[in-house]
Amino acid sequence: MNLRWKIAQKLEIRWWRRYLQSKQPAAYLAAKRAYWQRTLATLGLEILPEHRVLDAGCGPAGVFMVLPHCTVDAVDPLLEQYAQYLAHFAIEDYPNVRFFNQAIEDFRAEAHYDVVFCLNALNHVANIEKSCQQIVAALAPGGRLVVTVDVHKNTALKALFRAVPGDVLHPHQHALRDYVQLLRQHDCQILHTQGLKSGRIFDYYAIIATKNV
Repeated sequence: MNLRWKIAQKLEIRWWRRYLQSKQPAAYLAAKRAYWQRTLATLGLEILPEHRVLDAGCGPAGVFMVLPHCTVDAVDPLLEQYAQYLAHFAIEDYPNVRFFNQAIEDFRAEAHYDVVFCLNALNHVANIEKSCQQIVAALAPGGRLVVTVDVHKNTALKALFRAVPGDVLHPHQHALRDYVQLLRQHDCQILHTQGLKSGRIFDYYAIIATKNV
């Protein structure tokens, strides 16, 4: 998995550079903020100023963008490359956010978070078991864990994509029930699952959970 993950990371930064090269930064960031606000509203999530928030696997334009009144930590192993290569990401634009250039599985929380986001990131990690362990450990009792991820619709295609692989940016290929079971195995209670987008091969789902106490 380490080799597959390293290849995926190299392709990930290449994908971002190609995707953003024709997008004007101000317009892109405005659209991304609107997207996150719609997503929070769709999921019925109210993030209060007193909340401590973790954005695990944040990317260059994560949900941290729309939480200026919160104390936010944002974690991603490609942050230094985002800052170097992308005009769309500048750490100084987010004074309330502490950025950590780390893999999710290597991040050690200094304190618990009221809300932990792992948005379109869990299938990107090198070690999914350890990543789940870390994000659940970071969650405060009674807090909310919000995971969004592409999930396979077809068992045969899931097996094919695992073998080939057919989706090199995502080292992990799972169905919704696999992610739900994974979180349950890491001491989570699933509160809600919600489909956000439907595709031919994948559906995009949100899973909202809390930690068993």
